[in-house]
Amino acid sequence: RPAPACVLGIDLGTTSVKAALLVGAEQEQVVAESCSRETQAHTSSLEAGPQGMEQNVRRIIRALNECLAALPQQQLQRVSHIGISGQMHGIVFWKKDKGCKWTEYGTGPAFEPEEVSHLITWQDGRCSPTFLSSLPLPQSHVSLATGFGCATVYWYLKKSPDFLKSYDAAGTIHDYVVAMLCDLKKPLMSVQNAASWGYFNSRNKSWNTDILKKSGFPVHLLPEVGDPGSIAGRTICAWHGIPKGAIVGIALGDFQCSVYSCLTERTDAVLNISTSAQLTISMPPGFQPPETPDPSSAVTYFPYFNGDYLAVAASLNGGNVLATFVDMVARWTEELGLHVQESAIYTKIIKAALAQNDSKLSVHPTIFGERHIPEQLASVSNIAVSDLSLGHVTRALCRGIIENLCSMLPVQRLMETGMRRILGSGSALARNEVLRQEVERIFPFPVVYGKDVDAAVGAAMVM
Repeated sequence: RPAPACVLGIDLGTTSVKAALLVGAEQEQVVAESCSRETQAHTSSLEAGPQGMEQNVRRIIRALNECLAALPQQQLQRVSHIGISGQMHGIVFWKKDKGCKWTEYGTGPAFEPEEVSHLITWQDGRCSPTFLSSLPLPQSHVSLATGFGCATVYWYLKKSPDFLKSYDAAGTIHDYVVAMLCDLKKPLMSVQNAASWGYFNSRNKSWNTDILKKSGFPVHLLPEVGDPGSIAGRTICAWHGIPKGAIVGIALGDFQCSVYSCLTERTDAVLNISTSAQLTISMPPGFQPPETPDPSSAVTYFPYFNGDYLAVAASLNGGNVLATFVDMVARWTEELGLHVQESAIYTKIIKAALAQNDSKLSVHPTIFGERHIPEQLASVSNIAVSDLSLGHVTRALCRGIIENLCSMLPVQRLMETGMRRILGSGSALARNEVLRQEVERIFPFPVVYGKDVDAAVGAAMVM
């Protein structure tokens, strides 16, 4: 008997690229191999200055090539389907006929970016609230925010129109990879990614072209849109030993794929804390989001699969808050003439917090703002002499991260929608026992850990 076919899942993340090989039948798929590489792609933005958040696409693709080269050749040669996910909201521009060039890599043909812009990521802050309020109102259930693809195009249109003249195609970073693999003449984007760009109506699955055209928006840059789970095309040549003609799925949102990799019951809520933090529940079948966005709402409705939606409290403040706190402590100790490794500080503050069961200190940890209230930053209150130790402060900070998420999607609403348990996942939750204790203190549901979310695995499972 011939060896069973493999499915390759790829996730192009904010800091790393991951690839996973799945083997076996639909219900019994197992991860045979996986590989991850840091992209180290962050680069400065000439036009946007310190508010800009850009990544070098060549470095991202180099990390992808390194990832695939590290997987076993004999299994790559059995890949029949490829599922790709990546960071939503962001945008990259390219020239259709010069998007990449195929070259010989150690493990077979691979592509390298050619006439391609930087990736302007979801973390980009160039579109100020004033700038966003000057744009036409979208006909969409999603409020427009800085870092959204269409908002970024508007920014270039107003601040640097010549930049846009250099390109005739655009997409997310994962749309770009799909377009290169399948040699698509016009980029193809899933409903998930389109909704994340703004100016997209999820009900009728179409861009707000009339609204956009009236304001001079270059609508020729908008990709065509298809359903999540549909086929984008086939590989135009062998790729790292993957046979030519392998089926490639339409690029998917990393968040949806992460949820797909672990959510099996509609009565489960998924709590993920890594760089940022999300609390997610499934909406009932047939649910449709409101026609217009509520900018003050902390809950966003993400298109999922098969016409379903997820209700998501997507906080910009998760593990990055703790990382900033650790960085602050490191800088303070350095200013005092001492040098302590950040990893050692992290270990010590967690240990100190575990020794303090409670803290009267109240930390509102929104140091990065929130999309629904960008102007409300972090604050500390209820400061007493008895609660100034490192343990008290760390305990209060961890509690604040969970309380902030809980204020966005309250326990009452979880109970009303029939939630029965919480699946806890994400790197920050995995390595921080204090965070886990606070989750269990605040949520009145059983919490199951270790069901790790994995966008690359989820992207492969969809195929």
